[in-house]
Amino acid sequence: MAYLLVFLLGILLGVVLGYSFLKKTFLSRFERWKKEFQEVFRREILERSRSILKGKIGEQMAPLLPMFKYEPADARFIGSPVDYIVFEGYAEGNPRSIVMVEVKTGKGKTLSSIERRIKELVEDGKVKWEVVYLEEIGAGEN
Repeated sequence: MAYLLVFLLGILLGVVLGYSFLKKTFLSRFERWKKEFQEVFRREILERSRSILKGKIGEQMAPLLPMFKYEPADARFIGSPVDYIVFEGYAEGNPRSIVMVEVKTGKGKTLSSIERRIKELVEDGKVKWEVVYLEEIGAGEN
């Protein structure tokens, strides 16, 4: 009986010591892995942020660049769903045409699904002109 008790205590002590050792080993390995990947994630996030910022700056500066073939004074930035509406000839006081311009920078040089749809609508002539007249606020109220 005494041998059985010593044997069970030995097993219990082995399990406790083994658990303690493995816990320290795995925790230290996990902490090293976490630190390495945090740095990788941090770099990726910074690179993405830089890329987005470059794109936003590129969109805003586009009318001043040589590849923008319209007069900068004719361009109006709206940002979404297209970047610019250009009223060709507006600065000269003689508008001749209206052009929707989407600026693309970096890797994402394809139109989004909504941009493609707007392009199709324009190409199909599904563009309208409408005037909205607002009544004078407070008119008719006593």
